[in-house]
Amino acid sequence: MDALLQLGMVSEQLPSEAQNSATSVSEAKDYFVSRDGVKFAGTHLIIDLWDATNLADPEHIDAVLREAAIATGATILHGHFHHFGPNSGVSGVLVLAESHVSIHTWPERDYAALDIFVCGVCNPYLAIPVLKKGFLPGRVQLAEHKRGLVG
Repeated sequence: MDALLQLGMVSEQLPSEAQNSATSVSEAKDYFVSRDGVKFAGTHLIIDLWDATNLADPEHIDAVLREAAIATGATILHGHFHHFGPNSGVSGVLVLAESHVSIHTWPERDYAALDIFVCGVCNPYLAIPVLKKGFLPGRVQLAEHKRGLVG
């Protein structure tokens, strides 16, 4: 654990409340999504935040991404954030039972690159208002990709 702490910040928070209910289900489920006649593994959002704030603070970033992940309905399993130094960027990830949320920031450009990939009933679009509130971007670019399309 000490070696990990030297590399970056490991979030010590417990998994989200959703995990408690998710682990009580004993039957196997198919977490693929069926929407508008299409079946796929999950939705992957690629999000660029421009003219954003609070991009050099790993604790703030951890808190905002946790709130965003919970808003999607996801279960947080683990978080790790690395700060490259004072007034420098942060790279980090939240590992979710439903996949992941990641971020890379360039505070010198007021820019953050995020991706949110979730499966099952989670809705990644519910994270966007949380990200806007937490980082106050002037502009948001968004792309969606359906992962694991079933032919």
